[in-house]
Amino acid sequence: MQLDTRLNLKLSQKLVMTPQLQQAIKLLQLSKLELIQSIHQELVENPVLEEELQEASAEEKQILGDDENGPEETAKKQEEEFDWRSYLNDSMDSGYSAYEPYADNGEMPSYENTLSRKGTLSDHLIWQLSLSRSDDQIRSIAEHVIGNLDNDGYLRVSVNELSEMTSRPGDQVAEALKLVQNFDPPGVAASDLKECLILQAEQLDADNHLVVAIIQDYLPLLQKKDHTAIAKKLGVTVDDVAMAAKVIENLEPKPGRSFGGEDPVYIVPDIYVVRDGKDLVILLNDDGMPRLKVSSFYRRMLKERQQLSSQTVEYVESKFKSALWLIRSIEQRQKTIYRTMESILKFQREFFEKGASCLKPMVLRDVAEDIEMHESTISRVTTNKYVHTPHGIFELKYFFCSGLRCADGSVSSISVQERIRKIIMGEDHQRPYSDQKIVEILNGQGIAIARRTVTKYRIEQNILSTTERKRMSR
Repeated sequence: MQLDTRLNLKLSQKLVMTPQLQQAIKLLQLSKLELIQSIHQELVENPVLEEELQEASAEEKQILGDDENGPEETAKKQEEEFDWRSYLNDSMDSGYSAYEPYADNGEMPSYENTLSRKGTLSDHLIWQLSLSRSDDQIRSIAEHVIGNLDNDGYLRVSVNELSEMTSRPGDQVAEALKLVQNFDPPGVAASDLKECLILQAEQLDADNHLVVAIIQDYLPLLQKKDHTAIAKKLGVTVDDVAMAAKVIENLEPKPGRSFGGEDPVYIVPDIYVVRDGKDLVILLNDDGMPRLKVSSFYRRMLKERQQLSSQTVEYVESKFKSALWLIRSIEQRQKTIYRTMESILKFQREFFEKGASCLKPMVLRDVAEDIEMHESTISRVTTNKYVHTPHGIFELKYFFCSGLRCADGSVSSISVQERIRKIIMGEDHQRPYSDQKIVEILNGQGIAIARRTVTKYRIEQNILSTTERKRMSR
């Protein structure tokens, strides 16, 4: 075996993510609150960066523009890499100002309209289902099980009803139900209190037959604290019953209690779409956003670099460049959000004028091609960003949805869900529509849809089954 050393020349291309580019991407996907926190952190770490608390003087404004008496070569080169005067002029010509606070025209939303919800029981269970190793059929049935749970975590439909709505045999429905009942929180998907407590007891100790027996047959006596009677019937000691009673007392009768979503979370929209007469106007919300500038003190320091050590000059130049890049990235972020919202408004104008029933099918590619950006950029800019509209506050991702075939071409899934909700709201409560009847109504409106899709959309809106709606009306 012969070993030798060779020198080979290889040419290849690769994308290098510079720290500046990584920062720009990070800022793009931050929510407004996270962005403000990030800016404050930069203000702490970068002495060259300052927050402008009042209107800047003419001298300070020159920091971000062209200055005939500018700093020496390195600082000049850094500023020449980005023409701030032209950039800001272009921004104004595009119809927005990234640092102009939102003007109060009476369109500010009330706090009630800025509510968001915390994670629900359904979200928690769907997440666990996504991690399970069950086949697709069982997972599909399990989704229906989860969709029919009430706020307390109880299953309010029977196995037969689940079998009917999913068109699957009873043994598969039972398997899917058992799968969900093994999820956290313990006791979820039970049909009544007794089953709920038994499920929890079995998860705590599968061999604890006494606890299960008391729950199964002697809950009324346990509520009366008649331990003697229970002990006599089961042939055990009163102390054994007392110990079992303590275990039962620590069980949760309402597994979904901690996922009630009752605590409101206030969100502040990043952008507003408001009416101006017959027109719709887009306004960025920069309320609370720090107005940044470069320190004039450090600018003068660069002018007098002869009096500084090389390490000091290198440090100040680095921070100066970092400050300029941050301001540029924030400006670019705001401009991208504005352009994205502008494109969404163009595609979904009927929604802003009439409401959710007029939402059209749209994908990220539609907006990406419209404003000539990559789909991944649109995905980032629509994450954790909210818009205040005449119909409420929505995440930007809300406007991207799939479509169904209809007589006029296609209609969005959200629009179909809204139609289903309105159909059910207008039904005779004594004779509620079946899912098949809703299919027929939608077909009459020119929308081709399967019964299982109607069932899925109904469950996603937490609307009870036909049997449950009829039972509730009595």
